[in-house]
Amino acid sequence: MRFYNLSATLTVFCQFVLVLSQTNLPEDATLYFEELASKYGHPARKYEVATEDGYILTLFNLPGTKDPVLLMHGMQGTSDIWMLRGNISLPIVLANAGFDVWVGNNRGNRYSRKHRYLDPDNDAAFWDFSFHELGVYDLSAMIDKVLESTGANQINAIGHSLGTTLFFVLGSTKPQYNAKVNVLIALAPVCYLNNIPPLMSTFFKLAPLIGKSFKNLNIYEVFDKPARDIVRQLCSLPLIGYEICIEGVLFAIVGSDPKELSREFTKIVYPHFPSSGSLKNFLHLAQLHNRRTFAHYDYGLLRNKAVYGSSVPPEYELNKVTMPVAIIVGENDKLSVLKDVQILRKKLPNVVSYAVSPHAAFNHLDDIWGAHMDVYLYPYVFKVLEQYS
Repeated sequence: MRFYNLSATLTVFCQFVLVLSQTNLPEDATLYFEELASKYGHPARKYEVATEDGYILTLFNLPGTKDPVLLMHGMQGTSDIWMLRGNISLPIVLANAGFDVWVGNNRGNRYSRKHRYLDPDNDAAFWDFSFHELGVYDLSAMIDKVLESTGANQINAIGHSLGTTLFFVLGSTKPQYNAKVNVLIALAPVCYLNNIPPLMSTFFKLAPLIGKSFKNLNIYEVFDKPARDIVRQLCSLPLIGYEICIEGVLFAIVGSDPKELSREFTKIVYPHFPSSGSLKNFLHLAQLHNRRTFAHYDYGLLRNKAVYGSSVPPEYELNKVTMPVAIIVGENDKLSVLKDVQILRKKLPNVVSYAVSPHAAFNHLDDIWGAHMDVYLYPYVFKVLEQYS
């Protein structure tokens, strides 16, 4: 009972601090995609996209007169993550340059929690997906929607982190989609995770135990609303929230760059990130690290034989990913590690550009949230788009 009272007191205290901190939130912390787009001069159109396996996704469009560009977010993200730097946010900069900008949302996040017959709050089957399904079903459906809506034959694409993984999955499993991608700009690509350091490597090594524990508790959604509320309350604590969440955890995972990701800016981030995702996706990523190969989901010996016809899951055939790929990486990125990106680079048959950011502290999030992205990143992005326009 004493423990319960202490826990309840801490919860009430965190909620009180959260209420106080929300009174001083920057405006963009309270706005979501459509509101942010309007604020920065490009009112968005909203589309619903149905996938082959029944999910209903949200796709946003900032209309323009130039070629269509599709942006795909990373793990636990939404379309919002691209919009948090105001006028230097990539969708806004692209729209200002006249591009027809499309921003996707994968199944399970706040914008894509619909299905023809599954309920995300009550049906565990809704969460039975990993990045494989995000690539095969979600990405293919969004590409087709963009092409159908614009009348274009090809899209330009920009993926960040897991958003790049989807293109590698799609290009290898449905090779006909390679011809629909004019060029993929891969920001901090995630494919091989052989050389990632702690803290993330530790999480991945513990993943089998974590997965078993979550499944025993019937938890299949990662970062559901109660979990997100706890994260937001903890990270918003004055004096210690930034030190715990950003310096202590996030920088240990993605690489430290406090000048680009300041305490003040994180007040905008917390209401938007992390979003919900599936436990299976986390487990699949852990398998990439633990098995040191880019392969389909490992169900175990018996089910692997039933699903794949072999005892081990097949590797994705990256030699089939023939779309042009321009890679941009950072030396300080602890998730898209240079050694791992080199493995990917050697296996892809059509890498048209490879650049290491001149910003020495460039980490895994500077592609989307860096305070000076317009200086050290966008020149590379626009160079590629101009080359393939």
